[in-house]
Amino acid sequence: MTPDEYTIKETMLQVGEGHKIYVQQWGKKSVRNPIIFLHGGPGSGCSDSHKSYFNPTKQQVIFFDQRGCGKSLPYGDLEHNTTDKLVEDILKILDYFSIQKATFVGGSWGSALALYFGIKRPKMVKAMVLRGIFTARSSEINFLEQGGFQAFFPEVWDRFAESVPSKFSENPRDYHMPRVLGKDKKASKQSAYEYMLLEGSIISLDDRTKLDTFEKFDPVSTIIECHYMANQCFMPENYIMDNASKLVMPVYLIQGRYDAICPAYTALELSKVLPNAQLQWTVAGHSGNDRNNWEAVHSIVQTVS
Repeated sequence: MTPDEYTIKETMLQVGEGHKIYVQQWGKKSVRNPIIFLHGGPGSGCSDSHKSYFNPTKQQVIFFDQRGCGKSLPYGDLEHNTTDKLVEDILKILDYFSIQKATFVGGSWGSALALYFGIKRPKMVKAMVLRGIFTARSSEINFLEQGGFQAFFPEVWDRFAESVPSKFSENPRDYHMPRVLGKDKKASKQSAYEYMLLEGSIISLDDRTKLDTFEKFDPVSTIIECHYMANQCFMPENYIMDNASKLVMPVYLIQGRYDAICPAYTALELSKVLPNAQLQWTVAGHSGNDRNNWEAVHSIVQTVS
């Protein structure tokens, strides 16, 4: 993410354990209840395209790169990189900017992090606008890693299954995950690249994005994501669903019907246990850049902040 004419401040915030978090305050300085934007991945970092959801003449948004990714340092570091540590980082960001209460906007992993933070600190959340709903249950993680999306993209799963020795073909994760997180950098990059091809090939209905070549591919984002998924995002099973009753603030859920990464059943189940939820279905996939997803987030964000 680069500064522009609406950037109020950039900072590298010291958050402990040797980590420094890149933070950009953006938009209208006088706004009392800013928006906290939570990027996906984990490990994807913020990008300039994320600014398009918001109106900088009326809203203020705090963007930050979570531990180990984007401009945050040390780059790629997995030490002290857990969900609870990210919650601590958000609290330090809120304190740094003297924010008492904020609206949280996030998609995919960003939706899970927002929900987790809200359960921990509900009084600090004014509202949530969440897309591509993810609650870090094992069934949701397995939906991607064990090919639950095959009805939509059978050829993508076939490629992933063929990328491993035959004895691992029924569950390629058992081959690739230890390699991604292992010490052999060449093997780590090779398996991370297969994960990137898997996700990148099914993320969007609208935009068949050209994927990086192996030579240009930076495995850090995928390594961080695998670090979280291998540890079930450092949450107990069903934690968000079991504690959703604590989230009494308005929660707006946007879910693509054809999301091949975060299964649509999660959004419906969550909407039933949240006290104050509104669920909007879109004719879209997982990507926040899919037109109907972008329009839904953009429209709702303008009304709640």
